[in-house]
Amino acid sequence: MKIAVYGKGGIGKSTTSCNISIALARRGENVLQIGCDPKHDSTFTLTGFLIPTIIDTLQSKDYHYEDIWSEDVIHAGYGGVDCVEAGGPPAGAGCGGYVVGETVKLLKELNAFYEYNIILFDVLGDVVCGGFAAPLNYADYCLIITDNGFDSLFAANRITASIREKARTHPLRLVGLVGNRTSQRDLIKKYVEACPMPVIEVLPLIEDIRISRIKGKTLFEMVGSEPSLNYVCEYYLDIADQILSQPEGIVPKQIPDRELFNLLSDLYLNPIDKGKDQNNKKNLLGFTMV
Repeated sequence: MKIAVYGKGGIGKSTTSCNISIALARRGENVLQIGCDPKHDSTFTLTGFLIPTIIDTLQSKDYHYEDIWSEDVIHAGYGGVDCVEAGGPPAGAGCGGYVVGETVKLLKELNAFYEYNIILFDVLGDVVCGGFAAPLNYADYCLIITDNGFDSLFAANRITASIREKARTHPLRLVGLVGNRTSQRDLIKKYVEACPMPVIEVLPLIEDIRISRIKGKTLFEMVGSEPSLNYVCEYYLDIADQILSQPEGIVPKQIPDRELFNLLSDLYLNPIDKGKDQNNKKNLLGFTMV
């Protein structure tokens, strides 16, 4: 099974991905997590350091694939999860999708791509171009990480559009949404009512989730010294169980941007003085509604 994890930049995808990877490993799966971000920090909380990237290793070997061994690019992480960082092109040059393609190509050359029960792609930020959507070419499922905010749900909607497009030619399905560190669910609820999709889990506003990233440890590792955090791990184990049940998944249908804008901003705009000029109605981001 191959899973692509998407969501707005800074939403906590990497923290969530690492904990889900360990939860899957705890359920007896052989897991590889592939970081698909030029920052190459997806697997930081699993390994405790920034591992060498695929692109850096390829460059050091002058792109001679035959000179690269599995141990050059696959690194052992906490909980038995193996880790790879794709890396990325220099800032302002090249395409992230190309790097993902080279990563998959190299792993296939090493006979490693099909040695795992689960491969999890942790993908940077919003889907803004075909390059960022490249991991969807290889995935069976997409998992969207969000919170209860306008921006993250707007990004989620763009991701659903990309999933729908890829599903035309690939056996790709959306497994559902995961809400990360949110004390409210009103916008999430409003969104999934308008754009039906499963909500796999909503993690409450637990500060230790954020702190775990700062400490460079997963919640599962922190439990060793802080047993009180065991209940947090149950959230990730529940997500893992739902993924391993191999749900049918869905091909989502995104909401048009303007319709989504009106839908999500309504909670912030109401009550609206109907007598005011329409051009004076502004959303929470300061954009004029026209």
